[in-house]
Amino acid sequence: MSTLKEPGPAKLVCSIFARHENVITQALGELRERFGDIDLESGLLAFDYTTYYEPEFGPGLVRKLVSFEDLVRQDCLVEVKHMTNDLEQTTASNGKRVVNIDPGLLTAERLVLATGKNFTHRIYLGRGVFADLTLIYQGKRFKSLPWTFPDYASGQVQGFLKGARQIFLEQRDRA
Repeated sequence: MSTLKEPGPAKLVCSIFARHENVITQALGELRERFGDIDLESGLLAFDYTTYYEPEFGPGLVRKLVSFEDLVRQDCLVEVKHMTNDLEQTTASNGKRVVNIDPGLLTAERLVLATGKNFTHRIYLGRGVFADLTLIYQGKRFKSLPWTFPDYASGQVQGFLKGARQIFLEQRDRA
């Protein structure tokens, strides 16, 4: 029989996209209020791997990736997803979101994103939230899985995550 124990903490990361940089900047301020200081922030990236969001947001989406300084419990993903969804809804205009915020947990071994959409590889966590195992870390690099979104398979996103992972490892080792 295995001995049950709490896992160590994780690094909270978020992908934020919108049509306008100022909307992302506003969302980042709200996220800081909820989750604390940001310790790594990407530059502005084109969000052009899919047109899925264009009917709601329009064309020309841009994205920022951020990681938060304070490490979090690995069982907080449901609460975090509800907070980010609330922020999306409070900033909506004419019933359409103006910002999309995808939170996830980064550990030494993996990146898990929170989603409200069920699929074969997603595990239900509760309160409408599923965990999506998006990337695994093996052989000194992130590896995509058959269901990994193309943008998370890209060098830009994985480069950011590698930097966030390094910060996480240093924080974990100091604790």
